Amino acid sequence: MFVLGIDPGLTTTGYGLVDRVGGGARLRAVGVIRTASGDPIEQRLLELHRDLTQIIEEHRPDVMAIEQVFTNKNLRTSIAVGRASGVALLAAATAGLPVHEYTPTQVKSAVAGFGKADKGQVQRMVAQRLGLAESPKPADAADALAVALCHLQAFRLAARIST
Repeated sequence: MFVLGIDPGLTTTGYGLVDRVGGGARLRAVGVIRTASGDPIEQRLLELHRDLTQIIEEHRPDVMAIEQVFTNKNLRTSIAVGRASGVALLAAATAGLPVHEYTPTQVKSAVAGFGKADKGQVQRMVAQRLGLAESPKPADAADALAVALCHLQAFRLAARIST
């Protein structure tokens, strides 16, 4: 299974591509898509869509896993993340990719073993699980890899339960 993990954001969207290899995972690509905060919202969303579409076309993942939008104390941030998430979902649907959403608590539990793990703990576990010398940077990229790893783990567990 080849997973595209997404940590949605309007200014910075993290993406990480991870392959299941035996009982583990292998990093294929990681990065962020940035949009300029001074640009009109419609242009930023268009840019995000183009870049995500290009990543999907270039790498051809089997599935997209995305961090579910949660209600933030800052309503403007929540709306911006929701818009970015919608664009990512549209890019996946256009490419025919199935999508699985995970809450931040599910991602932290799957990767770090604790639903209230801090960002540093999650980043260290992502690096360890992927055999990396250091944590991926920026944090949005590491978060996207964590979402992809969460899906691999959830899929593996579901497969065991169904047999």
